[in-house]
Amino acid sequence: MRHLVLAILALVTVPLREATAQRVETGFLNRVATVGGRDFRYQVYVPAEYASRTDWPVILALHGAGERGSDGMRQTTVGLAPAVRQDPARFPAIIVFPQVPTDSAWAGGPADAAMVALRQTMADYKVDADRVYLTGLSMGGRGTWYIAYRNPGLFAAAAPICAWISPSPRFSPQPVVPSDSGPHDAALARQLRDVPIWIFHGEMDRVVPVAGSREPAAAFKALGARARYTEYLGIDHNSWDATYASKEFTDWLFAQRRSRK
Repeated sequence: MRHLVLAILALVTVPLREATAQRVETGFLNRVATVGGRDFRYQVYVPAEYASRTDWPVILALHGAGERGSDGMRQTTVGLAPAVRQDPARFPAIIVFPQVPTDSAWAGGPADAAMVALRQTMADYKVDADRVYLTGLSMGGRGTWYIAYRNPGLFAAAAPICAWISPSPRFSPQPVVPSDSGPHDAALARQLRDVPIWIFHGEMDRVVPVAGSREPAAAFKALGARARYTEYLGIDHNSWDATYASKEFTDWLFAQRRSRK
């Protein structure tokens, strides 16, 4: 009888150990990406229901200038992360929140670090590589254009919010569109014409003029590209809360899949 009990316990213990080993931590998790010998902190949001499926969409979310730093936390206080905390059910995705160092922008090394963070996350978790999305607000909206332009075949959709693409010496000497590509709005539209894009901006934005979105939106329209544009009447710079609170937006986002032309 003693041997029988021990044998049964052994059979029960092995699956329990395997289940424990396979348990994945969820919530907002601290991570580090290393580029050129420099560490860039970021956070990954993993839904509580992670174990329930093996094909999670992924969102790369870029913060604005006010959330720059090295604490690895501030970038989750504005924009998409608060919307996720308020209603997690609306965002069934793994979300990557990289952070730009103080006095930097989403170009060059920090943009490379964001991509390293994204690829590390895609390697670490069970994701759907055909449902990778990109969004950002203000300086992060410009970063959305910068990263999308350089990776047009990776993203299933992009959503720049109160963004701009014109040269920006205040933030970065590196242009969104290389200077030898011709007029930047037209070049951007040509490069991303096959990527579903939804552009958002506040009509009364006093930080980033609304022309920063109207002009690329017009360039996409001229090409007959897959781009939408929403301008919030009477809204100043904060057009991100309305965007991330929109069920129409999240329904559209998660319906997009990468084209494999």
